[in-house]
Amino acid sequence: MTQDVVEAQTRFLDWLDGRVAAEGRGDADSVLDTDPSGVYWLGRLAPESEAALIGRERRMDPCAVGMRVRPAHVGPWSFVVRVRALAWSRVGNSQERNEKWEKTAAIDVPLRIEVPMGAVGRAFGGRRIADALHLAGAVGSSAEVRVTDESWRGSPELVVELVNTTAEGPRQRGERHLFEVELRVLELPTRPFLLESLPDSFRYDRRLPAIGINCGVAVLGPEELATTDRVVVDRRRPEYTFGRTDARTLPLTFERLSEDPVPTLTQLVDAYAAWGRDHWSADSLRHRAAEERWQPEMIEQARVAAGEHTAELRRLRAGVAALEADTDLRTAFRLMNLAMRRAACGRYEGWRPFQIGFVVSVLPSLVREGADWQTVETVWFATGGGKTETYLGLLVLAAFYDRLRGKLAGITAWSRFPLRMLSLQQTQRFADALAAAELVRRDSHVGGEPISLGYFIGAGATPNEIPAAPTEYNPIDVDDPEMANRYRVLSACPFCGSERVRMKFHRGDWTLRHLCPATGCPSEGQPLPVYVVDQEIYRFLPTVIIGTLDKAALIAMQGSMRAFIEGPAGHCSRPRHGFTYAKRSKRPNGCLVPDCQGDVTPVAPTIRRRFAPSFRLQDELHLLRDSLGAVDSHYESLLDALQLELTGGTSKIIASSATLTGFERQVRVLYNRPGRVFPVPGPSARESFWTRETDSLLRRFVAVWPRGVTLEWVSDRTTTIVQQSVRRLLDEPDVVCSQARVDRVHVPMLLNLYGTHVVYGNTVRDVEGAHRSLGTQVPVALLNVAQLTGQTPFEEVRETLGRLLRPEGDFHDRLHVITASSMISHGVDVDRLNIMTVLGVPLTTAEFIQATARVGRTHPGLVYVIHKIGRERDAAVFSHFTPFIEQGDRFVEPIPVTRSSRRVLELTTSAAIEARRLFVHEPRSAGGRLTTVDLLRKYSSQTGLAAGEEARACAAALGLDEHHHLALGDVVQQLETYFMRLENPGDGARWPHQLLKRSPMRSLRDVEVQIPVSDD
Repeated sequence: MTQDVVEAQTRFLDWLDGRVAAEGRGDADSVLDTDPSGVYWLGRLAPESEAALIGRERRMDPCAVGMRVRPAHVGPWSFVVRVRALAWSRVGNSQERNEKWEKTAAIDVPLRIEVPMGAVGRAFGGRRIADALHLAGAVGSSAEVRVTDESWRGSPELVVELVNTTAEGPRQRGERHLFEVELRVLELPTRPFLLESLPDSFRYDRRLPAIGINCGVAVLGPEELATTDRVVVDRRRPEYTFGRTDARTLPLTFERLSEDPVPTLTQLVDAYAAWGRDHWSADSLRHRAAEERWQPEMIEQARVAAGEHTAELRRLRAGVAALEADTDLRTAFRLMNLAMRRAACGRYEGWRPFQIGFVVSVLPSLVREGADWQTVETVWFATGGGKTETYLGLLVLAAFYDRLRGKLAGITAWSRFPLRMLSLQQTQRFADALAAAELVRRDSHVGGEPISLGYFIGAGATPNEIPAAPTEYNPIDVDDPEMANRYRVLSACPFCGSERVRMKFHRGDWTLRHLCPATGCPSEGQPLPVYVVDQEIYRFLPTVIIGTLDKAALIAMQGSMRAFIEGPAGHCSRPRHGFTYAKRSKRPNGCLVPDCQGDVTPVAPTIRRRFAPSFRLQDELHLLRDSLGAVDSHYESLLDALQLELTGGTSKIIASSATLTGFERQVRVLYNRPGRVFPVPGPSARESFWTRETDSLLRRFVAVWPRGVTLEWVSDRTTTIVQQSVRRLLDEPDVVCSQARVDRVHVPMLLNLYGTHVVYGNTVRDVEGAHRSLGTQVPVALLNVAQLTGQTPFEEVRETLGRLLRPEGDFHDRLHVITASSMISHGVDVDRLNIMTVLGVPLTTAEFIQATARVGRTHPGLVYVIHKIGRERDAAVFSHFTPFIEQGDRFVEPIPVTRSSRRVLELTTSAAIEARRLFVHEPRSAGGRLTTVDLLRKYSSQTGLAAGEEARACAAALGLDEHHHLALGDVVQQLETYFMRLENPGDGARWPHQLLKRSPMRSLRDVEVQIPVSDD
């Protein structure tokens, strides 16, 4: 974008936000038909006599605003306070229905304040303020400044407040409120507070100039502080190539790296080393420590961080060395760059330094599964920085490396996402990258199966299987002409970009196909290499499989999951029937195509072990918390244990996260492996080798404290003002452009980028309530609204995202408001979304970061955070909103997760028992089937399988150590009961799962019955 475009966008946001603020205060109004205390939500004070005595309710409609300050010296103190305010007076006769409200003139009263030490609620200026209000037309209104010395806290500290003291009398309710209130403190030298919720850090400044009381505080000058109705914090847009990584001196283009990557990457690593000498050297740190007066613990933090930089530098050097020494790895790296260049389609020409840096840092562990193979590699970067493209590049490289080393079929990577529904945009990005890799594979004559994608979601979004005829449990009808199109997950052909992709069910090979009819498409009319049916994924084993985390539960229920830990049993002789698995009554040859009579060629054990995923990728690692994280930790161990027992190795784990807080412990708990993060943060919060802040606006965050009205009212009014203002730009472009100081040539662009408003709710209930309000409380004609939550039907999600990405030509036909839950917080990347209202501060800071990052990704964004001020968390966040935004990563709560829960173990032991039956014991059985209790009993008798031995194996598979005596005892108890029932023919159980204390979990979230909780 050119600088004038960025300036136009920023100025328009300034104008738009100014209108919202003015409406909230009533700046432009002079006459009303209704009580202003029910209209305005900013800058108002209720009379003290009406304020509730209970603190929580008092915040809803406060009678005082002010600030807490730390004078630079002990008292007594002398300083100046300026009071600004006005009132509304009722005129006319309500009985005759001609009642009006008129705004009085504003007052501006300076007061010299002399405060003795020990003052408690000392009042100042009451008479002067009352006289000024009287002269302005607010007869009977009054207010006073109150000052309290709270130096008992250990250092000089004052509380300065403006209190509305208007008494009951001639002024009625509403008239007794004061509006457009501001309190300024001048000529008082102060010292800052230290934000106690954060520790000292050499990277961050935790100083606060003052603490607002029922308001924010702005610094207007060296000795001038003012209350603010809202707290406004601007975050600046980062840049990724500058200084030593400037593209003119270090071009990290796909083209250059696809030719001879070693010299360019060596230059990158050398630049990182040189930068480190400038910023992490002992001399540099000593200089900063002296200049910034670091505490001893800060000096130690910096020393440790410098060591992390050195370790990262060593890994980068080792990555370049591995690339230079391993011909196959270098070839795979070159082909990956060719593929990423093709997938980018000219949108970008190369890598951001941190992206290719992460890929290089992982390379040493790829070479013959080196010493770092067991280390969990976590890529951490600001949301919107390009994490998805980073690990896409790594997965494409791994796919080529697998092919070049002899893994010609099977899963290279299984990528899991923690949400219940995977973003269709995320899916399209994966498909584009893998389709580009497939074209490069063909052009480069790399052997093996086509590089393909599996969409592993299952019931509710895509089919688990396509039945031969509809059943009660699976009503899919292959004769339904609309059936196939319901499961389209691609918005465009990943080969040619055509949006004419269509779906078709093919009876001949029993596949649900994505087809591109575009002339000249490299697919040449053949099915696109994308599989969306679970059974097709088992049959064809796509190179990369993406899906929801919940699918891991299938390891205890689905025999065809064998390919996710080892490999298939065989290959069907019928064309495109694919791989086969354990024999069952409905598929006697193990082929998953209904009624198949083909022959099966067994897969040799030496080849089978190559099929298992080389990588497991976990996106949004920070969401694996609480019960979900605890359950997943057991399933991760189970996957590793089965793969290790059957193949002799395990998958490499890659993760991405929005936070660094406590990630080492989280990784250790989840995976029983060590972890590290890339990149390590730089010595400054605003600049590192990989990125730095610019002067351009990224997002403007506006904290709003609704006073005397509901959060819903403020949300509806904000939406109304935004939509009316954007429509005014459409209807009166000359007037708006003049007011906003932008050139009229930018009008279409501004309408496109700021015409859609996202209303984000923390619960589905919030979202649905906001959605209903838009139809009745937002007086804007032709308002098109859509909803996106985890309960939104798949087809509706697809349609909404399509409309957002490709908006209608006529503004009035477009989507104007999206009400959304956390569903949009991950993987939704629409550069037209640039305005958001957040209904209450989310319960976790990570969710707040992820949600608000959906706007302003490419263009300046505006985020209104309407606090549910009656909640303690919201009130606390408002009080330190500026550091909350500027240092958001430091406020992210440590991830609460444990693998030691006996309640969780009770749930997951069943999974270990069943998974071992399916994948360890069944292949070893004489008939290759252990589907009934009778067969299992016979196998147990023949092999001597007993409860004690199997209990130890199950406990180890779940990651339990011998010192977990209680947990181990629980597993032993479950297995003893299991085998007791197995050995008792009179028990009545027919199927193995009936022997269990409880059936395996169908979902990793299936922890307990959910009880709805309301704050009403």
